[in-house]
Amino acid sequence: MKGSIILMISAAAAKLLGAVFKIPLTNILGGIGMSYFSCAYSIFMPVYALTVTGLSSAVARMTAQSAALGMYANALKVRRTALMLFSGVGLAGSLLIFLLAKPFSLYFIGSCEAYGAVAMIAPSVFFGCITAVERGYYEGMSNMYPTAFSQAAEGVVKAAAGLLLCGYVTSRPDTVMRLFPDISDIRGAAAAAGVLGVTLSTAGAALFFAVMRLFSRPQRGGEPHLMSGRTIVKELTATALPVGIGALVTNLTAVVDMWTVIGCISRFGGIKAPAGVSPNELPGFVYGSFAGIALTLFGLVPSVTNMLGKGALTCIASACESGDRAALERGTMQALLTSVIIAVPAAAGLFVLAPEVLSFLYPRQTDEAAICVAPLRYLMAGMVCLCASYPLFSMLQAAGKPSAPLKIMLAGTGLKLAGNLLFIPFMGIDGAALSTTLCYVLILCLSLKIYITELKIKIQIIPFVNALYSGLMCGGSAYLTACAAKHWELSQLTVIGASAAVGGAVYIALLRSLSAGRMTCFRRV
Repeated sequence: MKGSIILMISAAAAKLLGAVFKIPLTNILGGIGMSYFSCAYSIFMPVYALTVTGLSSAVARMTAQSAALGMYANALKVRRTALMLFSGVGLAGSLLIFLLAKPFSLYFIGSCEAYGAVAMIAPSVFFGCITAVERGYYEGMSNMYPTAFSQAAEGVVKAAAGLLLCGYVTSRPDTVMRLFPDISDIRGAAAAAGVLGVTLSTAGAALFFAVMRLFSRPQRGGEPHLMSGRTIVKELTATALPVGIGALVTNLTAVVDMWTVIGCISRFGGIKAPAGVSPNELPGFVYGSFAGIALTLFGLVPSVTNMLGKGALTCIASACESGDRAALERGTMQALLTSVIIAVPAAAGLFVLAPEVLSFLYPRQTDEAAICVAPLRYLMAGMVCLCASYPLFSMLQAAGKPSAPLKIMLAGTGLKLAGNLLFIPFMGIDGAALSTTLCYVLILCLSLKIYITELKIKIQIIPFVNALYSGLMCGGSAYLTACAAKHWELSQLTVIGASAAVGGAVYIALLRSLSAGRMTCFRRV
């Protein structure tokens, strides 16, 4: 739990810095500009997921196993081998994105406006591979501080560089546009500048670990046995590849959204174009608003609870290795319950206060914010499920079931695609949000079933019921407080602050009361 808390705090700080970057960026670019930005992420994330996502966990798992047996020299060899292998993989991934930048932009956007943004994000895959290996090594040694500090450094560079570069482009359109002959819309060049800030942040994280290696000494001693390089490569690949493919499938949901939202809105319409947006620009405007605003807020909390899985990975791997069933059940309950306790009040608050939060965060993009109110509400149940699913994926990998998340994600993505095609023609962008929630409900149910069946453990239900009930009361009290504050004509910020404070107080009080009552019953028994 200590490691998880360190990672959660760092992830929260990184996401806060990410919000500091992305919210002003959305206000600068608007819905159409964010469609270019999101287009770059749509091709970047699948490649990044395939090459990077499973890597950190695979290195952490092998390092944790070596450290548990006192094989510290072997842990260092795992690190060196992984760096050599995946630096080449990352370079290939970066080259692939760069070569696909122009055809991808032409196919999905219908013009070259997103070409610059896609090309600028390509080097991030290479730097991401290096960073993932280093993070995995330290996490496997139960040292979460390097990951935490590197995430903070990454967030600072992204926010500072991205906004400065984007501001520079928009303030000097004539000078900048001469450098991008294939781009006719300044918003495309501004999106490329914002994406360059993301690339520089990944380079900053890699540089952090390079400097750290100069001033730190790795732990040595213990069992001198070394695995062969071929064995290490085989085990790393066997562990990382299924997870990477699973993450690839997960990130294909972004491609599914881009393809189906733009395609279905173009064909079926159903949404009135705001002032200043032409009918031809409407599909990109709707997709950019949904991806840049609703999905950004949707992903904030899961990215924090994902760190619970990283913290639990070494615990679960060690418990499985030693056969300690009590530690296995305890670690599982800690990770899952903590993620639910964090996710439930956040989901309840965003559901109740969606109009106020969106209009406060995006005051310059009122049309984009208005489109996202209902989709954000549809996404909240899915957010809770995703928060609980992330730790389960890490724990399945730690338990030696790296292929299970792939099968689960394939089922979820299939449901997502079918849901988008079925719902968007009738519900518009709300249908994409609803299908996302259904996708993550299915993923959570399948993950729980496989985890419990494979490891033959028991999970207590009552604590989760208590958290959900407390969350409902939290949302209800926040809603009543918001209604009273608006009746008194208080400022928007005051409405949000007062509602969050009252709802949070009710949630904590109820959760503590229910937990105390349950403990009292146990003592009486």
